[in-house]
Amino acid sequence: MAAKQVSDTRVIATTPEVIFALLADPAQHPVIDGSGTVTGARPGAQRLALGSKFGMDMKMGLPYKIQNTVVEYEEGSRIAWRHFMGHRWRWQLEDLGDGTTRVTETFDWSTAKSTFAIELAKFPAKNLKGIRATLDRLEEMFPGSA
Repeated sequence: MAAKQVSDTRVIATTPEVIFALLADPAQHPVIDGSGTVTGARPGAQRLALGSKFGMDMKMGLPYKIQNTVVEYEEGSRIAWRHFMGHRWRWQLEDLGDGTTRVTETFDWSTAKSTFAIELAKFPAKNLKGIRATLDRLEEMFPGSA
């Protein structure tokens, strides 16, 4: 894990625009989250853009709130956000031209304030499991995915 990233990719049977609309709307994050940790969007969350700040209700054992900032943004193809600890969640979408989209979700802790703590808590493996479950949910939402 020298790159300090874990990711998975799936081909989903819908367009990048449809998937990006889900990602750019914090209220939809609990719907697609497969990790079971994202429970709701905080009041005031709107469509995301570069620099947007948005809060989420979370639960990992105990409930908590987190503030995120969008740090990468390319309409329809890439969005990433980070919270105060610095690690990022990145989504990349590639239009395959046949009504399907190659979707890659990445947990990137190379920019985290404490990469050691993230690794010690085994978050890379836990988050990879959550990424795979999230992509499973997207496949279920859009039957016909390969």
